[in-house]
Amino acid sequence: MSETPPQTPDFAAMTRDIAEVPAVEVIVTVAVNLMSAAAVKLGLTEEGDVHKDLDEARKLVTALAGLLDAAAPEISTFHAAPLRDGLKSLQLAFREASLVPDEPGQGPGEKYTGPVFG
Repeated sequence: MSETPPQTPDFAAMTRDIAEVPAVEVIVTVAVNLMSAAAVKLGLTEEGDVHKDLDEARKLVTALAGLLDAAAPEISTFHAAPLRDGLKSLQLAFREASLVPDEPGQGPGEKYTGPVFG
């Protein structure tokens, strides 16, 4: 049996593909990926606490908050509003999951969103 050499990525094709994607779609996709990763690290998936890591979740939620803070004026309320709702849900889930809750305004991403209350 002969092994097939590994395929190298076609960077030219990938560049053409990304060039056709509107910036709003790229931003929303990145935000959704951050939300999904944060949910996993918060233990909010079917596997529950298997992948729970609040330190990692804090980083992801803060990155999401920073992205939304910077991008909201660029992506319109239509796109930003549901992402902000998701961010708030993650921030509240983080607060609930923490053994020692952060002071209001000190939770993940709250330097961008302000204090989050249920």
